[in-house]
Amino acid sequence: MIGAAVGILAWFAPELVGGGDPITQRVLADGATVASIPLFFLVRLALGAVSYAAATPGGLFAPMLVLGVQLGSFYGAVCRLAFPDLGIEPEAFAVVGMAAFFTGVVQAPVTGIVLVIEMTAGFTTLLPMLGACFAAILMPNLLHSAPIYKSLREHAARRQRSDRLPEAGRVQSRDHW
Repeated sequence: MIGAAVGILAWFAPELVGGGDPITQRVLADGATVASIPLFFLVRLALGAVSYAAATPGGLFAPMLVLGVQLGSFYGAVCRLAFPDLGIEPEAFAVVGMAAFFTGVVQAPVTGIVLVIEMTAGFTTLLPMLGACFAAILMPNLLHSAPIYKSLREHAARRQRSDRLPEAGRVQSRDHW
């Protein structure tokens, strides 16, 4: 079912599926309409969650960056609308959002900052990135939330243990006969 749904979505809106590089490039180069960003964000977030729940390949790394760039761009566009005289560039917010979202999910601020600077050559956004990444690492720590890769590793280990338990039970019951 999930494969069919993603296939249909890919047929009608190919830019919404895959790694998301076209979305990231479009947001960073041209900006995006304020109305389309929340819709694209929700679709991409749902696709990532559904794909992982169904244990289908899809990755986390690139989708996290796409979600971050969308959140940052949306926030920058809203700030531009709220403060039109300040000359706010949503693209700069998109770069900062990419680093902050990655940092919040993975809880690796240095990796997030270095990765985004390397990808975008956005050295001018270093100071805002530091502030955003500090906030992005602070919140999960205050909420006692584990990094995504640790959570996934623990989930896989629990699944593996539960898969082995019934087999061990069957072997023991066969030995008793």
